[in-house]
Amino acid sequence: MSVLTIRNATPDDAGVILQFVRELAVYEKAEHEVLATESSIRESIFSEESATKAIICESDGQPIGLAVYFLNYSTWLAKHGLYLEDLYVTPIARGTGAGKALLKHLAQIAVQKKCGRFEWSVLDWNMPAIQFYESLGAEPQIEWVGYRLTGQALLNLADS
Repeated sequence: MSVLTIRNATPDDAGVILQFVRELAVYEKAEHEVLATESSIRESIFSEESATKAIICESDGQPIGLAVYFLNYSTWLAKHGLYLEDLYVTPIARGTGAGKALLKHLAQIAVQKKCGRFEWSVLDWNMPAIQFYESLGAEPQIEWVGYRLTGQALLNLADS
């Protein structure tokens, strides 16, 4: 039986992180949207100013999963929260407990940091992920609608 381990990602993991990001984008039918490079991952996740963290799940020393997260803040709770930006487990390793191990590790970080929430988003068509999250006790936040500014719309607002 293989042994799963979770460790903090390092700048040397930028290539593995990029590979997993691309694989996730293919699964989410958005590969064309990935602009990240190994260099930009190193700069954005591992710079001194970065609020973003990444953890790697390994099986027998081989990377099989990734979680990228950061702390956010709830004014209502007056506490930080932990926001999971991406969770990815390679197809061959799904069902091995890697996803649950990554989420458990993040939950432990959230508890240690006294976070009031642990949140993430999932595409509404991704039923395997939705069923997995709900099996852990997570509940959808159906009353909230996400919004996003990117590209020219972001520039227009900044310049207005």
